[in-house]
Amino acid sequence: MPLLVIIRHGQSQWNLENRFTGNKDVPLTELGREEAHVAGKKLKNIVFDQAFTSLLERADETLAIVLEEIDQAELPVIKNSALNERNYGDLQGLNKTEMAKKYGSQQVDLWRRGYDVQPPGGESLKDTATRVIPFYQQEIEPLLIADKNILVVAHGNSLRALMMYLEKISPENIITVNIPTGVPRVYTFSSHLKLVDALYI
Repeated sequence: MPLLVIIRHGQSQWNLENRFTGNKDVPLTELGREEAHVAGKKLKNIVFDQAFTSLLERADETLAIVLEEIDQAELPVIKNSALNERNYGDLQGLNKTEMAKKYGSQQVDLWRRGYDVQPPGGESLKDTATRVIPFYQQEIEPLLIADKNILVVAHGNSLRALMMYLEKISPENIITVNIPTGVPRVYTFSSHLKLVDALYI
């Protein structure tokens, strides 16, 4: 049975500073690197056939650390902007707490967690899904059908969009889903790509 493992990158500098990061290129913190090492240690028993990541440094570095930990540094890696974090537009770089004081916590929660609410000048989760899901269908699903084990290291919102598709999560329920940094989520599929199991390890 093929496996798909998704990992949100380790803590970034702007995660630490409570800023909207979006598609800005921000490095990992030391804790973020440690989270990546821990994630890799949890995956030592899985042999992967292909890895995917975004074009952003924090995801790329997380993936590199994981591959080093599992002794699969030579694994083929495809990097694509379809897996980039959603664009938070005018909010990028701004402090989330300060924005909650300015616009109200309910509005900020809608921008952060809502499905079809766009932050000023940015993408909604729905917009993000329109690039993530076709990429998954075209590039990753065929490999899973061919019984390959796949590793995807990306971002909170690009992976939330993917989770909606894989786990049939409704737009109403995705609001409550928060993906922790550096924690692998393992999907097990049947030979016909029917989801058998999904769990964090």
